[in-house]
Amino acid sequence: VQKYGVCHLATGDMLRAIVASGSKLGQDLAQTMKQGLYISDDIVIGLIEQNIDSPKCKNGFILDGFPRTTVQAEKLDSMLDGRKTKLNAVLEFDIDDDLLEKRITGRLIHMPSGRTYNEHFHPPKKAMTDDATGEPLMRRDDDNVSALRTRLKSYHTQTAPLSQYYAAKSLLCRLDASKAADAVFKDITDFIARTKK
Repeated sequence: VQKYGVCHLATGDMLRAIVASGSKLGQDLAQTMKQGLYISDDIVIGLIEQNIDSPKCKNGFILDGFPRTTVQAEKLDSMLDGRKTKLNAVLEFDIDDDLLEKRITGRLIHMPSGRTYNEHFHPPKKAMTDDATGEPLMRRDDDNVSALRTRLKSYHTQTAPLSQYYAAKSLLCRLDASKAADAVFKDITDFIARTKK
């Protein structure tokens, strides 16, 4: 993101910021997200469009967690067509459901810094405590087995067809996300470097 001067638009982070605001919309979103259900397309498209207009996105953007359905992809295409722009590529992270479950349900976050740990693969030195500051770590409300299994069911029925949608447009690149985080990051940066040429 910094290397290429583009902005990172993580729809989950944007939605969690609305939830943290305590607004009526935030309260409604909190219930939906806690159950592992998808947020309405209109809300998410509106958030993306609003953020794309910001100065931080003038050099481009990376969408994280969106689109999740073919309908959302079509709405995104329509919005981008109206701006006379298009996607350059779509990355799909391929990972076994059982490994993903351990990664998600074991995830711990130091909110002030964004540092992440994992109880199974990269635990903090002291349980639930940030190594650098000694401050408490937290677990997202939706990082639980029940919500994850609901999200995975939705993924397999609603999101998996996006592979075909973007492959047909010659935009899809599949990456092996079962590798260690640094290896996956290298694959991502290598791919971006190839597409920027």
